[in-house]
Amino acid sequence: MTDTQKTTATGGCLCGAVRYEITGPLRDVVNCHCGMCQKLHGSFGAHTKALKKNIKITRSDGLAFYKTSDVAERGYCRDCGSSLFWQPIELDATGILAGSLDDTSGLKTMGHIFVGEKAEFVEITDGLPQFKASSDGAFTGDYR
Repeated sequence: MTDTQKTTATGGCLCGAVRYEITGPLRDVVNCHCGMCQKLHGSFGAHTKALKKNIKITRSDGLAFYKTSDVAERGYCRDCGSSLFWQPIELDATGILAGSLDDTSGLKTMGHIFVGEKAEFVEITDGLPQFKASSDGAFTGDYR
């Protein structure tokens, strides 16, 4: 393994049936307030992102994917129910639920998307950029 291939992050589900490692940079966290994230996470989804080619599944015993739209599928553990990935079908990067990382040090929240759909009980007061729908790649480090 060369210096550019060193693991930069690891993560997995609650029960350990799914594990992954990332070699390469992670984008900072974007909070998605879409209706699907509300159903999946109870409020919003806090997503980091990495290039698909930099994500290696090291344990896949519980890994399953559910196609949630014509453009993406969501990866989760079928054993414990942990939500792990938002994977666009035709883009080169995958959203990773930040809470599934073993260590989130160095990451910070950089903004909010789909605030036009956010739950009324969520108040955004952090002063970070907000987009009514998708950011369309406007965030630094956002892969397309």
